Amino acid sequence: MKVYRNNLHFTKMTGAGNDFILIDNRSNRYSIDWTKLAPEICNRRYGVGADGLIIIERSDKADFKMSYFNADGSYGGMCGNGGRCSALFVMEPVSLNSIKFEAFDFIYSAETASDSKIKLKMKAPKLLQLNIELNLLNEKVIAHFIDTGAPHTVLFMDDLSSNLLTEIRNTGITRIGSTIRHHDNFAPDGTNVDFIEIINRNSIMIRTYERGVEDETLACGTGAIASAIVASFMKNLNNQINVHTSSKEILEVMFDERVKEITNVELIGSAKKVFEGNYQTFL
Repeated sequence: MKVYRNNLHFTKMTGAGNDFILIDNRSNRYSIDWTKLAPEICNRRYGVGADGLIIIERSDKADFKMSYFNADGSYGGMCGNGGRCSALFVMEPVSLNSIKFEAFDFIYSAETASDSKIKLKMKAPKLLQLNIELNLLNEKVIAHFIDTGAPHTVLFMDDLSSNLLTEIRNTGITRIGSTIRHHDNFAPDGTNVDFIEIINRNSIMIRTYERGVEDETLACGTGAIASAIVASFMKNLNNQINVHTSSKEILEVMFDERVKEITNVELIGSAKKVFEGNYQTFL
């Protein structure tokens, strides 16, 4: 009979509907291959279920280190919603209002905001490319790319053909999102894909296909930032934008812009604990 090798204490959290499993390993209690654990514990049928796995570790540079793994076990890049959840996870038990943490060789800062929300100061984006022409399902589409800690390709819904819009209406964004995610233009790492609609100069709606989850998620923090910045450049929106997500929650994105240089990016949104428990694994 197989014997469980690890009994892991975890906390399930959600940031604007983007859900995560957090494991506190600041004591180095667990020695485990997180890339193998992530697809097991994030499985929504046979595990706890989540969009990603976050490991909280010690850091010599900040208050803690956040390591993020996608639901398929791949290393996920920066996660804005996960960053807010991680900050709250560490701050709340010791009644802190602000904190700094390390993720992907960068120091992020977070603080509590009004209405039980967390404000996260993000890294400046890079690799902005506008008006990329893609061949997509026998059609040509115009897309926009930016790296906001994770790679994102942004499409405006009103730029899509009637055929593509009909497919999205009838079956969702998964097939189109997956096709772009694996497109040769974005090889070898692939890309997240955001579909956005303009509400007004201060607001947009967003749907995101996330690589590593390989499906639509209810919210994406780096996707909200990518979409807000692209919308500002392409549609002359303001630099304080309310991003309406599929979870019906709103992520607030703020940034400074000067001659296509983006600085002082901030992301504000909800973060909350859902439940905690123990998970046994053979790993």
